[in-house]
Amino acid sequence: MAKQERKYLEGVGRRKTAVARVRFYPSKGEGGDFVVNGVDYKKYFPLARYERSAAEPLRLLKEKGGQIEVKVKGGGVMAQSEAVKLGLARALVKFDPDLKKELRAFGYLTRDPRMVERKKYGLKKARRAPQWTKR
Repeated sequence: MAKQERKYLEGVGRRKTAVARVRFYPSKGEGGDFVVNGVDYKKYFPLARYERSAAEPLRLLKEKGGQIEVKVKGGGVMAQSEAVKLGLARALVKFDPDLKKELRAFGYLTRDPRMVERKKYGLKKARRAPQWTKR
């Protein structure tokens, strides 16, 4: 038998080098699963701070119906949770465009542009010069 295809809304979130592909499956009734890389998001993100960060946009979703599947790669755990937050917010805007103004006000739709500065030749790190000796 062929795998049943379900309709979903997708949002991509990025932070530093982390990339999250979030799929939101709208459904009627109770809130569904929130799965990150095949694992429940509460198990995937080790600290409550990361859990809250990833699930923040869901607070604005009035009707709790929906299942969320996330594939995330790259970066560290914090960057991954931030990427999930942005991807989820973008998917929710596709689901309900009326949420855009509220999500924007909370800053959930703003991509954080900060990246690690590259190392320059002649220096030990991006800006750290070798120690200077007088003699």
